[in-house]
Amino acid sequence: MTELPVALRAMPEVSERVRDLHARMTLEEKLAQLVGYWLDQGGNVVAPMQGEMAGGQGSTALPDITRHGLGHYTRVYGTRPVDPAERAAWLWAEQRRIKRETRLGIPALVHEECLTGLAAWKAATFPTPLAWGASFDPELVTEMGRLIGESMRELGIHQGLAPVLDVVRDPRWGRVDECIGEDPYLVGTVGTSYVRGLQGAGVHATLKHFVAYSGSKAGRNHAPVSAGPREIADVFLPPFEMAVVDGGVRSVMASYNDVDGVPMHSSAEYLTELLREQWGFDGVVVADYFGVAFLTVMHAIAADRGAAAAAALQAGVDVELPSGDAYLEPLAALVKDGEVPVEVVDRAVLRALKQKEELGLLEPDVYEDEPPAVVDLDSPAHRDVARRLAEESVVLLANDGVLPLGSWHDKPARVAVIGPNADRPEALMGCYSFANHVLAHHPGVPTGFEIPSLAEALATELGGTDAPELTFARGCDVEGDDTSGFAEAVAAAEAADVAVVVVGDQAGLFGRGTVGEGNDSESLDLPGVQRELVEAVLATGRPVVMVLLTGRPYAIGWALDGDGSGGRTPGAVLQAFFPGEEGGTALAGVLSGRVNPSGRLPVSLPRSAGAQPYSYLHPILGGASEVTSTDSTPVRAFGFGLSYTTFERELVSVDPSVEAGGTFRAVVAVTNTGEVAGSDVVQLYGHDVVSSVARPTTQLLGYHRVDLAPGESTTIAFDVPTTRFAFSDRKMVRIVEPGDVEVWVGAHAADNVVRVVAEGIADLDEPNGAEPVLPPSARRVVAITGDVHEVTPADARWVRVQPD
Repeated sequence: MTELPVALRAMPEVSERVRDLHARMTLEEKLAQLVGYWLDQGGNVVAPMQGEMAGGQGSTALPDITRHGLGHYTRVYGTRPVDPAERAAWLWAEQRRIKRETRLGIPALVHEECLTGLAAWKAATFPTPLAWGASFDPELVTEMGRLIGESMRELGIHQGLAPVLDVVRDPRWGRVDECIGEDPYLVGTVGTSYVRGLQGAGVHATLKHFVAYSGSKAGRNHAPVSAGPREIADVFLPPFEMAVVDGGVRSVMASYNDVDGVPMHSSAEYLTELLREQWGFDGVVVADYFGVAFLTVMHAIAADRGAAAAAALQAGVDVELPSGDAYLEPLAALVKDGEVPVEVVDRAVLRALKQKEELGLLEPDVYEDEPPAVVDLDSPAHRDVARRLAEESVVLLANDGVLPLGSWHDKPARVAVIGPNADRPEALMGCYSFANHVLAHHPGVPTGFEIPSLAEALATELGGTDAPELTFARGCDVEGDDTSGFAEAVAAAEAADVAVVVVGDQAGLFGRGTVGEGNDSESLDLPGVQRELVEAVLATGRPVVMVLLTGRPYAIGWALDGDGSGGRTPGAVLQAFFPGEEGGTALAGVLSGRVNPSGRLPVSLPRSAGAQPYSYLHPILGGASEVTSTDSTPVRAFGFGLSYTTFERELVSVDPSVEAGGTFRAVVAVTNTGEVAGSDVVQLYGHDVVSSVARPTTQLLGYHRVDLAPGESTTIAFDVPTTRFAFSDRKMVRIVEPGDVEVWVGAHAADNVVRVVAEGIADLDEPNGAEPVLPPSARRVVAITGDVHEVTPADARWVRVQPD
């Protein structure tokens, strides 16, 4: 039998209702289901090249635009500030009109951004995804996703354009704040948890950006990706596979980049052969905004919009977003001329109708209920989860005892709060928050919910009968070289017992801000003159706490370990990745001691921009060595984070052998050896000793967050599938290879561990033939036995954690 061309493969299985509806459609009605319409596209710039691409929208009336039906309404709530209840009333009326006035009566699917919460006016703003990663708490991320989904469903929104599963490779890239971390397993487990939460509330999640978008050259947005097929298979793809196979995600978004010259919006190899035929994905693939047209105007692989539409549709892009520049008239002409088979259109239409059926949009009574008259998008439940996630994500990078402030024998009577991010609520929110994404274009419009700055939250936190006197001085702006405010900041510090200096980023888009989409950086120094401000305050001799509110990790070795000049360093350093509306309160709690910090770095803290790209998942020659004069060793490693207490971890036992494809157990005991309650993130690491291709020296196998009272101990069992050691062999087959692997428990990826070889432990031998006593940090060897195991999507990917 002759194999069908890829453009005609992967036809969806659909219900009789969908098949009957499809059979009655004209070509124009079919194409209408494959495009969106952006009501306010000509307004705020919130997408790349939006101004240049806005010409086709025009001022045509909605009845004419939707005369054949409509696939998606694009960002009904998220393009400008609109009252949610009033907009819901409009949407219900508009959907009823579409049902009433179009021949087939199919309502439009409504999609919105929802990366840090629903991107709409007055909606709760949660921590940015880097903070999800720093929390190492997938269960809490599921709670957040469910709350976001419930808000969206209440407003008649069906699809959310999140989560971002791009694995961080270079912190210079502006979109790092949208990412979860640099480890594929952390990204996959946390991202899949978000999918489960959102879809559990009845809203379809969309995986972004498929695939390798974060591997762009030099961290430049949309730049070509030169990653080899093994890096793509073993680093970039696993989070997406987890969310598809284990999370059941219903939508995937193609990425803007090309890989080795092939733009993802035209890649049947990834969008059809891998995603659908190998992984079994049966949802809808959507274009990133203008991604189809970019095949012409940015990649130059298509002569015009029609050719771009043909390339994208045949590759497997089902729906063009945000509008129908390519999939309407240009594509219709090609189908009518016989240049594009109508079966390719049918394939995408059946998928789109199947999705609408899943969402209830084909039910006769849809939108016959009344829209919500009162909408609370920032309820106590939203704020509780936002607070807990913010608290769990704060990373303590250094502390000489200055923190917590509440532990001082003589409580500070005067606290100076200094810095450009100390008293700005905008500094707490990421690029895809509504405030920084949209409200920045609407000065004077209030945020619509309570979001105290760190200075405001600290005043509340330290208030009371013996409250210290708080003074504030901005010192400088986030950007620019104006140092005229330094004198005021120095004076405030000199008059205080301790200075809290709050520095970092301003999130924004396309040149507006220091981090975010389109805001890539050549440098990893703190923007502007913020380092100089910190050093000026340090020169006063007063105790200093430096707080970073950022969307990327910066090169701050000078603040943690000194720069070799002999100058002072801050007594404590806290890292917070845009912690959201409760971030100020969370940080104030950490400063006072009410909250014990428990965040861990989801990305390595870079030594310099010149050391990038860097990942802790490197083979021997990817790190520092005698054959190079450069040092890429990060200032603080992936997984690093201090606490106000101390923990002792011991790898109690590990199964000595396991068959390839099976599961082995590692048992870890952890004890809170300090005097206050705290949470530890237990991290299990591994290393393939000898492999047929170069493999990382250190790899996160699993992790688990545990809360312990002073002196309390617990024992945790990690059931580790050997697929955690899987890799692509020389024939690009994903396998588990027999041989020895090392396993150990560490506080972070660079935790000092003792290697114990399988043949003997000469340096640890005990007299009289007694068994050697292994230190708690010792690596244990597990022998993977049997034949090479070829990994399939049906194989286990998750490490199961349970009390032992």
